[in-house]
Amino acid sequence: MEKFIKLTSTVVPLPVENIDTDQIIPARFLKATTREGFGDNLFRDWRYDQNNNPVAGFILNDPSVKGEILMAGKNFGCGSSREHAAWAIHDYGFKVVVSSYFADIFRNNALNNGVLPVLISDSFLEFLFSESENGPLELEIDLENQKITHGASGKSEEFEINSYKKYCLINGYDDIDFLVSKRAEIEQFEKSHSRDE
Repeated sequence: MEKFIKLTSTVVPLPVENIDTDQIIPARFLKATTREGFGDNLFRDWRYDQNNNPVAGFILNDPSVKGEILMAGKNFGCGSSREHAAWAIHDYGFKVVVSSYFADIFRNNALNNGVLPVLISDSFLEFLFSESENGPLELEIDLENQKITHGASGKSEEFEINSYKKYCLINGYDDIDFLVSKRAEIEQFEKSHSRDE
């Protein structure tokens, strides 16, 4: 995975609550077994009509709105446990999702796939959505210090993250990479605890 330490980016605001995994990536697109290409169908039924024409007014169809941070309403990633939702978000190009509540399984799937879910308070989320109505919104996500900062005002909040997942993201490790990085220590432990039969 790509290392994640600090990111400053404009934000794609999606002020919708209870976005479930079927809205993130509809079930009919779950046939593939590799992670590539899922971004093409991120929010497919919101981005395109029944004739596959882009839906005017949907934020991802607005060429003036770009960024590596998706900001969504409360209860993001609810519904089924499909890991493909995290695949689609990552493949589209988002590195961070900001919300005031994440479904547990989605949060874990995101972390396992190099997407950082940043949990903030309802009041801070409301403030950021309000600011996004005035033009492009820029945020700094500082994983090392676990802090999210609004660029224009300097307002910030700290966020929580599992220490193991934080270590993995900062170093660009998945679970296997982490074990490989500890190979010398594991071998030393085994050597020091081995006994002759």
